[in-house]
Amino acid sequence: MATQLVAPTSSQTQTVNQFFNKLESHKAALTKCTDLFTTLSNHFSTAHDSISHKLQTLDSKFQSLDSRSKETLESLSNQEDSIPERESSAAARIDEQKEAALDDLRNSVPLSTLNISDALKSLSRKMDANALIRFVVAKRKESVMLRPEIAVAIKEAVDAPRLVLDAVEEYLKSKTEAKSGVTDKRWACGLLIQGLISESSVYSRKIVERAAGLVDLWKEQLDGEQEKGAAEMVMFLQIVACFGLRSKFDDEYLRKSVMEFASRRDMAKVAASLEFGDKMIDIIDELVKNGKEIEAVYFASESGLTERFQPIKLLESYVRNYKSNAASILANGNNSQAATEESTTLELKSINDVIKCVEDHKLESEFRLDEVKKRASQLEKSRAERKKTSIYGSSRSFASGSGLGSGSRTRKRGSRGSGSSSSRPAKSVRTSVYPSSYSRRNLAPIHPSPSPRYSAPLHYPSQAMLENSTVANHYAATYGNSITQSPAGLGITQQHYSYPVDNNLGPSNYLSSSSYAGQTSYGVYDYGTAAPPPTYPYTVDQTGYRG
Repeated sequence: MATQLVAPTSSQTQTVNQFFNKLESHKAALTKCTDLFTTLSNHFSTAHDSISHKLQTLDSKFQSLDSRSKETLESLSNQEDSIPERESSAAARIDEQKEAALDDLRNSVPLSTLNISDALKSLSRKMDANALIRFVVAKRKESVMLRPEIAVAIKEAVDAPRLVLDAVEEYLKSKTEAKSGVTDKRWACGLLIQGLISESSVYSRKIVERAAGLVDLWKEQLDGEQEKGAAEMVMFLQIVACFGLRSKFDDEYLRKSVMEFASRRDMAKVAASLEFGDKMIDIIDELVKNGKEIEAVYFASESGLTERFQPIKLLESYVRNYKSNAASILANGNNSQAATEESTTLELKSINDVIKCVEDHKLESEFRLDEVKKRASQLEKSRAERKKTSIYGSSRSFASGSGLGSGSRTRKRGSRGSGSSSSRPAKSVRTSVYPSSYSRRNLAPIHPSPSPRYSAPLHYPSQAMLENSTVANHYAATYGNSITQSPAGLGITQQHYSYPVDNNLGPSNYLSSSSYAGQTSYGVYDYGTAAPPPTYPYTVDQTGYRG
């Protein structure tokens, strides 16, 4: 019996469709619930991990606080136990310094007879801050010897912090009154401050209060200046750290001051002494972001953060950056000479910074310097070759521009416009007397003189052209002798000249006539038979005698 298929009715189809629609809606709700559950689970897991991490951090801080508290209590107990011994030692030391100071005052010896060490000790014992500053300034050229001696000499003072504060007060006073030598006093005060902070000490409340007053005055002066000096800012922060005045300033002010002058040699030590704590990490991060990896190495080393900021990685990053900067300078300058010089200067400076940093931190075994030193030698050699080429090119340009030899000079003077004549044409007659400037120049006489081999007094043959001429009158007035005339010829009284006569000058420098051009020696000339030459007033080629 065959099976018969019965077509579903419309009501049955509608029921099935409604069922599937309900399934789809339940599926969407289930998916949404699943996603929400996953999100909540992740959120609670993250919150749990964060709370656990914070709890661990708090536990470690509590443990650190407990250990520090125990160490502090032990230190206070030890200090309290050592007070009697320290008092007796300090009293004995003060008595010794007092006797030494009185002895210096009684038996005053000129400082010029003492060496640097003894002179510094003597001035420190006398507590004479002004004289100490003057002496240090006078010995500035011997700063290499001064630095270690000052730290030793300050210990000889009865009250070393007061001596240094007196010096700082004198500097601030000179700065306020705008006296001369302020820069030298600042340098001297910087040495004294470095000598004071070379050893940590505890100062009296009175001294700390005085230091606080000077710091307030100093800060007012610094805030009123448009540009703060790097050396002075380091001194200011050293005083703040030395006398424990950090609480007087905001962390942001100190941080900005440190960041602004981070390249100073002593700033890393000053920043470490200011106890920034965890903020030192942010400071070093900012230095790295600003391309100051070398400074970051110093800061990390002084702050004990070399594990977080590894010096080798920082140095490698610095090397990559300065190479990239040097290449950018060359590319932007189209490899011009100026761009090449700027790029070389930048690269050499960066290489020197790397070498010094590696040597200061004893990293030669981890960071090889052979490659950078070789690169520095190549740069120095190429710079020397460029200078040599530049000097050679300049000398050739000067030679071609100025001309070589008297012939070239003559052509340059005698030519105007496109003229090519080798001698300058005679000027037109404008006056019958010498120019006023002629009397101030050591020129030869107007007559052609004999060869320089003659050392006897000169005797000039007569010329009819000198009769009643203004030239002759002026010549006679100049040398104080008259000219005698006779029918046979004219004789000139013997003249004595104290200056040499240059017989090699061309005719344009003596007579406007060209009859003597090229003639260097003269034979006997019969003036009696020659026709009198035309009278030309004397003119001087002013171009040939530029003063």
